Amino acid sequence: MTSASPPPLRPMPEDWQRALAVVAHPDDLDGCSAAVAAWTGEGRDVAYVLATRGEAGIDTLPPQQAGPLREKEQRASAAAVGVSEVEFLEHQDGVIEYGLPLRRDIAAAIRRHRPELVITLNHHTTWGSGTWNTPDHVAVGRAVLDAAADAGNRWIFPELTEQGLRPWNGVRWVAVANAPVPTHAVPAEPGFERAVRSLLARSHSAQCTSNAHLRGNSRESREREGSVPQPPARPPRSAAVLLRPRMSLA
Repeated sequence: MTSASPPPLRPMPEDWQRALAVVAHPDDLDGCSAAVAAWTGEGRDVAYVLATRGEAGIDTLPPQQAGPLREKEQRASAAAVGVSEVEFLEHQDGVIEYGLPLRRDIAAAIRRHRPELVITLNHHTTWGSGTWNTPDHVAVGRAVLDAAADAGNRWIFPELTEQGLRPWNGVRWVAVANAPVPTHAVPAEPGFERAVRSLLARSHSAQCTSNAHLRGNSRESREREGSVPQPPARPPRSAAVLLRPRMSLA
C-alpha cells in the first residue's frame, strides 16, 4: 500500500515589496538564491541577516581566518543576486543557543528592516532526506518564527523601542527554505544564472564550487510534480514552507 502523494506546490505570494532573510551561516541561503535573484530583478528589496560569520565551517582554516573570509564571500555572493544589505549578529558559529538574546537580536533586525516576508532555513531536526540537521539551523529557525511576532509587540524587548526601533507588526509570512515538506515554490529560472554566480563567489569555501546545491534544492520541488530520473539542467522552482506568524499579542 502506497502513501498518498503530497499536494502540488502553490505559488508564493507576490503582493509584497520587502523581504528579510535570517539564517545561521554564510551559505545557508544558497538553495534559494535563484528565488532571491528573481525577486530583486523584479524590483523587490531583500536584505540578509546572518547569526554568525561561519567561522567554524572550514576545517583547514582557523576561525580567526575563516570568519573574515566567509564574510567577504557572503557579501560578494549576496551582491550577485541583488542584495546589498548584509548584517552579522556576532553569535558564535557551531554553538548558537536558542533563547532570549537570539530572539531579541532577530526581533531588532526585523524592526530595522520592516519586511513583509521573512525567510529562514529549515528548523526541523532533520532534512527531507532524513539527515540530521545542525543545532545552529534549528536554533535560528525557531528563533525567527518567534521573533517575527516579538517584533510587533511593544511589551516584548521594550529596550528596543528605547533604542529607536519601533514595533513592526507587518510580517505577513515566514518562508522556511529546505523544509522537509514544502508547500510553496518560486520559479527559479529567471534568477538561475545570477544564483550560479553567487555560488562561484565562494571560491574558497567548502560546498560552493558548483551549481549542485541549487539543483538539489529544486529537485525536491520537481519530484512533487512527477518522476525525475535525472537532475534537471536548470531548476524550475525553489521550494519552501510558507507560514503565517503567530499573533504578536497573547
